[in-house]
Amino acid sequence: MKTLSSHPEFERYYRRMRRIQQRESTIWSLAILGLYLGSTHFSEFHLTTLWHALPHLFDYLFKTLPVLHLADLFADVHTKGSLAYWGYRLHIQLPLIWETLNLAFAATIISAMLAILLAFLAANNGPAPKPLRQAIRTVSAFLRTMPELAWAVMFVMAFGVGAIPGFLALALHTIGSLTKLFYEAIESASPRPVSGLLACGAGPVQAVRFGLWPQVKPTLLSYSFMRLEINFRQSTILGLVGAGGIGQELMTNIQLSRYDQVSITLILIILVVSLLDSLSSRIRRRVLEPTS
Repeated sequence: MKTLSSHPEFERYYRRMRRIQQRESTIWSLAILGLYLGSTHFSEFHLTTLWHALPHLFDYLFKTLPVLHLADLFADVHTKGSLAYWGYRLHIQLPLIWETLNLAFAATIISAMLAILLAFLAANNGPAPKPLRQAIRTVSAFLRTMPELAWAVMFVMAFGVGAIPGFLALALHTIGSLTKLFYEAIESASPRPVSGLLACGAGPVQAVRFGLWPQVKPTLLSYSFMRLEINFRQSTILGLVGAGGIGQELMTNIQLSRYDQVSITLILIILVVSLLDSLSSRIRRRVLEPTS
């Protein structure tokens, strides 16, 4: 009994598909290589420059490392080489970290709720008419096209230095970004549960609630947590233009060449981002896999 792989027609089909795949792979590889060469030429970026500068890549980071003495490690704040001397500004930095974290939480929660509503209206398989879908997509594209830093500069000029410009800048950009991610996730959902519910007499809201929402909830939740981490990192950058938070402290330390304080500020930021990642994983598991 002949197997399918030994059939002459299958062999011809297999060889033809292999040739097509190899041809497409070659074309795409050459196209990507051409784009790379063209972009490096016009942007004046060359790997040789990066290679020559590589030994000096971490010079600034090494400069920010504190000078700690093992004998004086646990001495008081007035002793150079102690941990207390290195962290003498923690009473200023910790509240700023807390302010930055609250800024990221507030902007993410408000933006995610608005983005979910807008995404269901912007999705092609949603209940909204086409003109409304196009309008929402255009507005969300504009919101995410403007970088957070540009929004922050504009709001600082309008509202002054503080947390309000940072919140507005993060919220607007987050709404634009999450709306796009959310409506693409909604459009990739299977239409069969919605069609079945509608055929059984359910209304549009019920069809979305019980047929569409359970499919996209895990994806939307993951995107929201990812955006929370992004917003925390971005809020540190917004502080550089006076939008509040730990970024302002970081910028001041860099300008005054307080290298040891630059390092401890960066360590605080890394620790909070790591905690956020761990916390978001736990919450995501608890929401998606609730215990009975």
